[in-house]
Amino acid sequence: MQVIRLQQTVEKDREIHLSDLPVLQGQEVEVIVLISPLPEPKKTFTARQLLDSGLIGVWENRTDIKDSLTYAQQLRDQSQAKRYDIFG
Repeated sequence: MQVIRLQQTVEKDREIHLSDLPVLQGQEVEVIVLISPLPEPKKTFTARQLLDSGLIGVWENRTDIKDSLTYAQQLRDQSQAKRYDIFG
């Protein structure tokens, strides 16, 4: 049995269209539809919501952080290093 994999985005609810397949009249085919989950909508914040969230100034009273920009960069670097360790 030959396998052909096609991926497309559904443009109209409940419809998909297949065309230009290398099949001839009289051939039997089996169609299996694998549906990927819809992506979660990204949550966005307004400036007011961000200010009210408690995230702004969260490091304000930390005595172990001298430079918050440098500290944030170190956290990003550590996160990147951990992500690459998974594949290494």
